[in-house]
Amino acid sequence: MKHSRFGALFFVALFFLAPIANAASLYIDPAFKTVGRGDSITMSVRLDTDEAQEECINAVDGVITYPETLIPVDVSIGDSIFSMWVEQPKIDKEARRITFAGGIPNGYCGRIAGDPRLTNTIVKLIFRSPGFLVGSSAGTSTAKVDFAPETTAYLNDGFGTKADLALYGSTIDLSDNASPVMVDEWREAVNADDLPPEEFSIDLQRSQTTFGGQYFIVFNTTDKQTGIDHYEVMEEPVSRLMAFEWGRADAPWITAPSPYPLEDQSLNSIIRVKAVDKAGNEYIATLIPDESMRGISTNDLIVGAVILLIGLLLLAIFGVLLRNFLKRKKAAATNTNVSSE
Repeated sequence: MKHSRFGALFFVALFFLAPIANAASLYIDPAFKTVGRGDSITMSVRLDTDEAQEECINAVDGVITYPETLIPVDVSIGDSIFSMWVEQPKIDKEARRITFAGGIPNGYCGRIAGDPRLTNTIVKLIFRSPGFLVGSSAGTSTAKVDFAPETTAYLNDGFGTKADLALYGSTIDLSDNASPVMVDEWREAVNADDLPPEEFSIDLQRSQTTFGGQYFIVFNTTDKQTGIDHYEVMEEPVSRLMAFEWGRADAPWITAPSPYPLEDQSLNSIIRVKAVDKAGNEYIATLIPDESMRGISTNDLIVGAVILLIGLLLLAIFGVLLRNFLKRKKAAATNTNVSSE
């Protein structure tokens, strides 16, 4: 799994071309912080480049470690400078590691005029201090959030060259005293998020090398506040367009990543993708495949076969009834003739 992730990220680094550079730094902001028991803290993983060397970084493979004295709550990429993700940020609570791998077209080359270096965020980490630690001593304990040695950044030089990378972690002092008012920066951010994800479109594709040649869809969007939580997909038969099934509370949405292979390979369905941010706000994109691309679905074939079978059965029954009717009519005519004689 690790090798495949590195390989994919290496490809991202090769894909985008930019000037060669020599140095970069990843750091966690704030570098120092005191947190009361039960409080939460939001920390930003930031990227700096050597502007004097006109350095550009287009991909980072990050591995962050944290101690058992911190509880990871979430990871947000809502205001990340990266737009491509080989691996979405993932929390491994058992190993106490947070991993991510992503990049940016044309590379990140440092701040622009007027940028106070607050727009160099890759991901935001949300941690919470335990309300009480069994066996903890009085006073203040220290928790270190740091980068693992395998964390790597790639130059935007067209060769996927690894950058000379300086790594700076963060030290959190965990106070034994609870704050007078509980601090939950992340919950405050979620509660303040009242905007839906950015509008996006659904791209219908087909390739002999992907999903066995089946049709699949590709989709992606951003949310500039709390970030995207997940996507949901629904395929609604065109014949039931006016039923508005997608709006029902029990609508059959399926949580799915991009790319996603379609269940209805005949393309006789309206395809909807719902982007949901971490505050629960939604945006729904819709795609109606062109009629020229539609085929006969398996369900249509089954329904057609059933209708044909029922038709043949009714025809056979009608034939039997007609034959019996003619027999009875002939027999009645014969009896009438015999009686008249």
